[in-house]
Amino acid sequence: MEGTHPNVPGEKTTFGTSLVGSAASAIQSFGPTKKIHQHLCAFHFYADDMTRQVEAHHYCAHQNEEMRQCLIYDRPDADARLIGVEYIVTEELFLTLPDTEKPMWHSHEYEVKSGVLFLPGVPGPVERQDLEKVAKTYGKTIHFWQVDRGDELPLGLPQVMMALTRDGQLYPTLAKGIVLAIFYSMTCTERESGSSENNRENSHSPPWGRATQMETRYGVSFEKERENRAYMQGPTHGIHPKANASGGGLKTVLREMDCKPSSQPGLEPVPRVFV
Repeated sequence: MEGTHPNVPGEKTTFGTSLVGSAASAIQSFGPTKKIHQHLCAFHFYADDMTRQVEAHHYCAHQNEEMRQCLIYDRPDADARLIGVEYIVTEELFLTLPDTEKPMWHSHEYEVKSGVLFLPGVPGPVERQDLEKVAKTYGKTIHFWQVDRGDELPLGLPQVMMALTRDGQLYPTLAKGIVLAIFYSMTCTERESGSSENNRENSHSPPWGRATQMETRYGVSFEKERENRAYMQGPTHGIHPKANASGGGLKTVLREMDCKPSSQPGLEPVPRVFV
């Protein structure tokens, strides 16, 4: 059994745990994860803060021809951290969603045609055959682990994420993997208050040991792929105006409220209690 990510606190996996895991893996089927057949690499940014951009490795399975579901990791290694999920649907399914739901979904046309969404290791002609379909789709992405700010565990609320939609949005330093303060880009509040420097000095800086250029790391050229994919088309009806947060921002919030008690026919309702 592989070790854990160096940034995750806790004792190393023991031999006993590894032994139990090996025995279980020989007996259990792991049906859902066995359906994973595709690795997509792209970039996400927080729906309320475009300055916070992260590399996202999607491991996807098809539910059917019109829907995929993907587990998202921070890197493609065995000790990668599971940071989120993404659901990908065709334009036809997206158009059936309520208007209140559509803003949480992002388009994929720009990501594909710009070359920044790719399938690591897959030959170009084979890759482009699938990306022709992806360019017409929409995705809904939730991240649970804010690794860009150095969190050692999944802290805070789940975050709605968005995708790039035009040139100039992606930090070249992220695409190239250069060691800069990408992890601590200022939020709007920090820019207004001038508190970002203190926050950065007090934060726990995660080791970014993957400084080789991303394009070199995966043997891709975004500019070359942009040329190769110029013929591709986006959604048939154009990108929906309510997609991509309707061109604005979205933020997850939490509020306290009464919890509806459990209720079964013929029995008294059972309220939630804390003991």
